[in-house]
Amino acid sequence: MDISKVVSEKLITLDLKADTKEAAIEELTELLVKDGAVNNKKAFINDVILRESEGVTGLGQGVAIPHGKSKAVNSTSIAVGLSKHSIKWESLDEKPVNLIILFAVKDEDANTLHLKLLQHIAILLADDEFIKNIKKVTSKKEVIKLLSGK
Repeated sequence: MDISKVVSEKLITLDLKADTKEAAIEELTELLVKDGAVNNKKAFINDVILRESEGVTGLGQGVAIPHGKSKAVNSTSIAVGLSKHSIKWESLDEKPVNLIILFAVKDEDANTLHLKLLQHIAILLADDEFIKNIKKVTSKKEVIKLLSGK
């Protein structure tokens, strides 16, 4: 999978300022809006929060993968946020997170590209070495390289 089609350096922050789940979703959504991937910030955030209410997106090991399938999405994209502090999040291990991968999914891509993306990211996140490495990155290029599986 060519991850560069859905994530760029503009969609990555290595210093997430947010200290709540909602603020983190908003901060990452702002990157998506600035990049043109999302055309309606409020509508997209509402769709992500709705999805959050349906089930836990905190996978454990400090990682969360919130996602929103939305009419407010122009192009399916991923925004990545690393935080230097812990953010309270409902997670499988009941611990906070400091790596958030926000999926913005265009309605038409909901059953195709979205599933391929989720599968690709899920395979990466199943690898403890990947999680350890992505949490130590010092550049946005490193994040993209790791997400590419290289």
